[in-house]
Amino acid sequence: MTTDTLLVELGTEELPPKALKSLGLAFRDGIVRGLQERQLGFGNVRWFATPRRLAVLISNVQLQATDQLVEALGPPLEAARDASGNWSPAAIGFAKKQGVEPDQLQEFETPKGTRVGLRNTVAGANTSASLNDIIQGSIQQLPIPRRMRWGASRVEFVRPVHWVVAMLGKDCEHGEILGLATGNSTRGHRFHSSGNIALARPEEYPEALAKARVVADFEQRRDMIRDQVEVEASALGATAVIDEDLLDEVTGLVEWPVALTGSFEERFLEVPAEALVSSMKEHQKYFHLVDAQGRLKPNFVTIANIESVDPVQVIAGNERVIRPRLSDAAFFFETDKKTSLEQRVPKLESVVFQQKLGTLRDKTDRVAKVAAGLAERMGSAPELAERAALLSKTDLLTEMVLEFADMQGIAGYYYALHDGEEQDVAAAISQQYWPKFAGDRLPDNATACALGLADRLDTLVGIFGIGQPPTGSKDPFALRRASLAVLRIMVERQLDLDLHDCLALAAAGYPDGIIAAGSTQSVFDYMIERFRAWYEEEAIPAEVFKAVSARNISRPLDIQRRVHAVHAFTALPEAAALAAANKRVSNILEKLDASHNFGEVNTNLLHEPQEKELASQLKSLAAVANAHLEEDEYTAALACLAGLREPVDAFFDGVMVNAEDAALRNNRLNLLKALRDLFLQVADISQLVVGK
Repeated sequence: MTTDTLLVELGTEELPPKALKSLGLAFRDGIVRGLQERQLGFGNVRWFATPRRLAVLISNVQLQATDQLVEALGPPLEAARDASGNWSPAAIGFAKKQGVEPDQLQEFETPKGTRVGLRNTVAGANTSASLNDIIQGSIQQLPIPRRMRWGASRVEFVRPVHWVVAMLGKDCEHGEILGLATGNSTRGHRFHSSGNIALARPEEYPEALAKARVVADFEQRRDMIRDQVEVEASALGATAVIDEDLLDEVTGLVEWPVALTGSFEERFLEVPAEALVSSMKEHQKYFHLVDAQGRLKPNFVTIANIESVDPVQVIAGNERVIRPRLSDAAFFFETDKKTSLEQRVPKLESVVFQQKLGTLRDKTDRVAKVAAGLAERMGSAPELAERAALLSKTDLLTEMVLEFADMQGIAGYYYALHDGEEQDVAAAISQQYWPKFAGDRLPDNATACALGLADRLDTLVGIFGIGQPPTGSKDPFALRRASLAVLRIMVERQLDLDLHDCLALAAAGYPDGIIAAGSTQSVFDYMIERFRAWYEEEAIPAEVFKAVSARNISRPLDIQRRVHAVHAFTALPEAAALAAANKRVSNILEKLDASHNFGEVNTNLLHEPQEKELASQLKSLAAVANAHLEEDEYTAALACLAGLREPVDAFFDGVMVNAEDAALRNNRLNLLKALRDLFLQVADISQLVVGK
């Protein structure tokens, strides 16, 4: 098998830095997929992405795919000819579709009888001939939300393209891509290199670019930046805070990274550190530094795209740029402190939360009542939760948050402390939006939990109540995220709250006529359904959650405990038999008339040894299981009930439930009902499919 190395590179104007990594990976995947679809083998795959290029280098690419023997089956032999022996319309149509005459069709023996068909040898794909289509296909599948045109051309791409390299070994003539003829000439760094760089072989690509001051490998460049930033920080006895998203973005901004350390006046450290970090990170793409205690230092590390002969001037330029931004933050901070958060509360009336649900002041008043009610149920101070809720949205009106949107909540924390508010109140204002995303931290005090829950429950009930629940991919009020946040707070903070009760509390805050009837039940069903995705991520089978949800439990913490208990139960050797037995019992009981009266098991009517043994075991194990259930120890309770496997199996093997004697029959039904009710105190395990 003959192979060679493949190189494809798109040379562009500066690509969007935040999207560069995803574009590079997608371009690689598209080229690989194109080879795989044509059954062309290949070896090691490397991808490259810099601000000015996307590239893929693949070793040992098969130059010609193996010929394939393709068998196409047509109609059955008896349907292929009519009574006169002539070809039927079905056979003629099949032959036409295959591009042959009917007389060329062959007979094939299949498990379903003899059929006519055709066996052809299809030539394997030629890599050189297919390369243009492979590249075009990969380009079309790139995740580009909006493509642009340039010059007089009608070609579209994310940025103007200036050169295209497509080399299969030494062969570089593969037609036009994005309006440009393919070749073997790439380009180096915009400032440290000039002119085209002709490649004799694809393998030369990484080294040739390195000589031209381009680190083409995205991951290699990313690691270089991390290492350089850490070295710069170490020189100051500090630690660099390296945000992974920022690191990706900076990697997408440079081709030849050079780390430089700058500084700013210590007076700016009087401003909340989060505002300074926001200025450096979001606007200037700087990495900030902290000391051993985690306190912000008046320094930053920036990544230049050139190796300057006078780096001092580059540093000074960056310091001049950041100073006005920090000055603005300091000005906003001092100005905002002149007006207390409490004084800003009336101004919330001028901000609309949602047209039908009122202003932010209306929402704040509702949330304050709900937060107080939740705090009381949680055993914490309702007055602190109410106070935190009253002030929770006021920092949205401050200059700081208007300039730095990511400071909402954080700014309120600092202003609350300045105003002399309780520490719990200030912390709750800061933590009201936690968790912001999957896996994010949770509020760490009861007041913050009450506020975070109240705010989200008010939004959920309100938006559902006016008939605007999430549909498909549209979720403008982020209700999915709000639902999961509520569940996480209740479960992970061990808050044994009743979700029905909490939703009713939130609905009570709205004036009559705003919330449609049945809205709280709709919200409840929607939120409980979020558990399904939660448990999928934990690799807990869907039927485990189904078994618990069948009990209509309304306390999320209780649901969590039951689900994990049932999941543990499914690992027991007795689980499959007991699940099947419960299913059998369920089917028997469901067939009874709805008016059937159940009663206690009468030991005098137990005749067979198997039913006596089951009744005895049921009585003794029920006592132990109920003791566990009183303490919500569901795992222990189910482990105890696993001991019923043998007597249950023996009962169904040796006892006729539907006895002719009505008294015996009803007593046995009562025994089965007692068995089922005992398991139902945890979950409906008849829903389980164990060992499938």
